[in-house]
Amino acid sequence: MHEPSGQVLNEDAPWNSFDPRTYVETNYRCLTGEDARILEIVRDHFVGHFEHAGDDRSSLRGIDVGTGGNLYPALSLLPWCHEITLCDRAAPNVEWLKRQEWDALSEGGAWLWNQFWEILALRPPYRSIPQPRSRLGTAVRVEQGNLFDLPSGAWGIGTMFFVAESMSTSHEEFARAVRSFLHSLEPGAPFAAAFVEGSAGYHVGPETYPACRVSDTHVRACLRPYADSFEITLVDPSDPPFRDGYTGMIVACGRRNSRPAGPEDL
Repeated sequence: MHEPSGQVLNEDAPWNSFDPRTYVETNYRCLTGEDARILEIVRDHFVGHFEHAGDDRSSLRGIDVGTGGNLYPALSLLPWCHEITLCDRAAPNVEWLKRQEWDALSEGGAWLWNQFWEILALRPPYRSIPQPRSRLGTAVRVEQGNLFDLPSGAWGIGTMFFVAESMSTSHEEFARAVRSFLHSLEPGAPFAAAFVEGSAGYHVGPETYPACRVSDTHVRACLRPYADSFEITLVDPSDPPFRDGYTGMIVACGRRNSRPAGPEDL
């Protein structure tokens, strides 16, 4: 892949130094207005998809791509899945995810992600799960893997939050990441993806990580060949914004189409 000079590619970023504990404390200790709105959008998309399909099954295999320290995308998959793969490239993230405790005895106000679950649980398919923490622990499989190497058509539902635009400065890698995510899903599979709009990069502890400046136009162009019935929602920054160097959030919800993968998708 030819890239202009000065680009920081995914393979160049210091992923082995990523600190998921600091990342979670910085970004998710308190529920922001942006994350609350994203949860509402994704929740309503998945509920609407399965209501329209007349199918409320909970037997799907789901995937959350590039989980890092963020568990709320996986929580959004919970009513529909008996198995959820949490896939991340960075070894520290994989180790952090494997160390999580899912003991039902720990249910209650102590779990950071309860505040996120409360937004999801405003709709019945989520509300009917009394112990989301232990249910998630039963469902999750943590895997270390590269987004670009995901198998085709392996999962029946998927999420990818703040990943494709937050791994390099390259628009080519951004587009390739979106393609790879969508091709990992079965034809017709529902998906939700979120992107940081206009990101200038970000810090986790002492480390700096690259980002690709994207808009809803970029997201639409990347989704259009591989998804149908998708909707884009722009979410304004919280007041005050949770960090400097971005202009908002982009939420894309839709359904994987049946277009066969070709050489251009490799």
